[in-house]
Amino acid sequence: MKNQKPLKGLLLIAGMIFAGASVAEEPSVEIGEKIYTRAFGRGCGTCHDVQPNPNLFESVNKLSKEELTKVLVEGRNAMPKAMDQIMALGPVKSAGLTQDQAVDALIAYLKAGKK
Repeated sequence: MKNQKPLKGLLLIAGMIFAGASVAEEPSVEIGEKIYTRAFGRGCGTCHDVQPNPNLFESVNKLSKEELTKVLVEGRNAMPKAMDQIMALGPVKSAGLTQDQAVDALIAYLKAGKK
């Protein structure tokens, strides 16, 4: 019975860490929205909310993360390279995001849909 208190304490700490991890996902949606609305100074929607350009809210369900990352890094067709622009954004720099985390944030926002 003596060992139950330390075990309960460990479980409590583990639960707090797990809960904190799930709360930490929410800001990535916020940062993803900032990436979408601020990249290139006018936002991705300037081009992607207009036909015939691909709608990113639909494309996110068709492209793998690797494919989307490749497009952001290398550009495609008329789309310029965007990763340097994304990584230079204040919210991305302030959060200390890696390139991978910035892409995750953008994907999270696109999958959540426009507010």
